[in-house]
Amino acid sequence: MSNLLRLIGRRLVALPIMILGVTLLVFVVMSFSPADPARLALGESASQEALNAYRDAHGLNDPLLVRYGHFLVGMVQGDLGTTSGNTPVTEVVAKAFPITLQLTFIGLIIAVVLALVFGVLAALYRDTWVDQAIRIVSIAALATPSFWLAILLIQWLGTVPGGWQMFPALIVNWVPFLENPPVYTNNIFLPAFALAVPVAGSLTRVVRTAMVEELDKDYVRTAIGSGIPYPIVVARNVLRNALITPITVLGLRVGYLMGGAVIIEIIFNIQAMGQLILDGVTRNDVFLVQGVTLTVAIAFIVVNIVVDMLYVLVNPRIRSI
Repeated sequence: MSNLLRLIGRRLVALPIMILGVTLLVFVVMSFSPADPARLALGESASQEALNAYRDAHGLNDPLLVRYGHFLVGMVQGDLGTTSGNTPVTEVVAKAFPITLQLTFIGLIIAVVLALVFGVLAALYRDTWVDQAIRIVSIAALATPSFWLAILLIQWLGTVPGGWQMFPALIVNWVPFLENPPVYTNNIFLPAFALAVPVAGSLTRVVRTAMVEELDKDYVRTAIGSGIPYPIVVARNVLRNALITPITVLGLRVGYLMGGAVIIEIIFNIQAMGQLILDGVTRNDVFLVQGVTLTVAIAFIVVNIVVDMLYVLVNPRIRSI
């Protein structure tokens, strides 16, 4: 237990260091943006005196490290600046980020369920037509871009001419789950499924390989030879040990899902982080793009730390390190 706590402690100590590095990288990159925050805030007709006064008042003429220090202090206090429309970036992100998070994790759940089902089946029936069919489907899924699949799903299943009219092609009004669960599920399923399919394809191959390796080990043959039913051996021992490898891959796949969610949101007209980034880039809104990018990056780091600790809990062998 002490080794486990030390390992978790190391991950938690690394968390603020990684976040600090990400904030520095994002801030430095955005500092080279040609957009002028003063002109964005005051308008194109602002005089040079007004622009200089705004830059002095907001510290835009200070050295880079001084501005970064002010940025860190503001970030700790929940201040990420204001958009070109004079709305706090924190307020805008707080409304959009939960939607992106929901889309990401529902897509992750769908991907994990599909990968477990097809990966286990491919391993149990390896080198049969079932394994071959799952291999072809998983490779096709892995090679399919999520944005292209989203467009196809809209044409096939969406409320467009010629479609099956099962799911909305564009989500005009976002309905929270607690407000109307059926409408929420109907709205989010298609974008989440399009997001999940490529990840499910890659995870299926990982699960299948890990399962095959475990099934070939001596303890499986020993357990079966001692009279333990094969399904129980697979469920209690093989599957649990085989999940160690997919869990290590899962953290990186969450980053892919979160990045893909930004594109999927734009396709389905979901007013979340993707739309904020598009609006920020279109309007040269430096603070908005910086706030959205930083939020997504920090969320990716936190999720990977959580997955890393989950790996430590699942794998008893690493606790002795």
